[in-house]
Amino acid sequence: MTNLSPSPSPSPPPPASPLVHAPHIPLTDYYQTEQDRQAYLRKIFDDTALDYDRIEAMLAWGTGSHYRRQALIRGGLKAGMKVLDVGVGTGLVAAQACMLVGNPALVTGVDPSPGMMAASNLPKTMVLIEGRAESLPFPDNHFDFLSMGYALRHISDLSVAFAEFERVLKPSGNLCILEITQPQSRVGQWLLKNYMRGVIPLLTRFISRQKDTTTIWRYFWDSIEACVPPEQVMAALDTAGLTQVKRHLEIGIFSEYQAIKTSLSSAS
Repeated sequence: MTNLSPSPSPSPPPPASPLVHAPHIPLTDYYQTEQDRQAYLRKIFDDTALDYDRIEAMLAWGTGSHYRRQALIRGGLKAGMKVLDVGVGTGLVAAQACMLVGNPALVTGVDPSPGMMAASNLPKTMVLIEGRAESLPFPDNHFDFLSMGYALRHISDLSVAFAEFERVLKPSGNLCILEITQPQSRVGQWLLKNYMRGVIPLLTRFISRQKDTTTIWRYFWDSIEACVPPEQVMAALDTAGLTQVKRHLEIGIFSEYQAIKTSLSSAS
């Protein structure tokens, strides 16, 4: 007699990544509340702007420009596109965008730190505007490509910022967000943490002209360590209405979040 046992129940689908707002909890070693965060970041970026590019070149071992250029190409940037670079800072991503599109006048940078933008060495025809990712001062359906380089951890609300990104992109417009994420291995995490929080701040003492420069690099690691995982960033992009959301990873730490806008935004 055949024993007919019930078929095993299929495994339930994995739970969806929870929607997140702040990219990380308040880092109270630097500011006390989320309300204090904006003022703290603006001051520390303004105060360290003159040193930023030199320290960044040391951090990236001279590969930063090449990597940013290749990341933008992977994200879909092509000649003739109208580009918005959010969190433009001193223009390290925007400079590569200017070369790729072939006309700096097609590239606009926005940043809450006037000191960082003043320290940039960008073409005179490129537009720089003071502003925040959560409230972009541009009309709907305006840009072909939107980039953001290593500023995701510094915005206050991912859902609000990503909705703004979707709004200002044209249909079929491309999004490319560059960010540093923790390595998967504990050894990799230990090495990167000690490099960014220990070695780089130590070296800056010998070459920096600003006393806060050592602090900003420690803050960078602490915000990387506290940042929500990549799957939650991707879920927030998807919730904002962007499509074909994916993540490209280089050498285990450089995340490139890519997405496309498909529909026309309604006028606000």
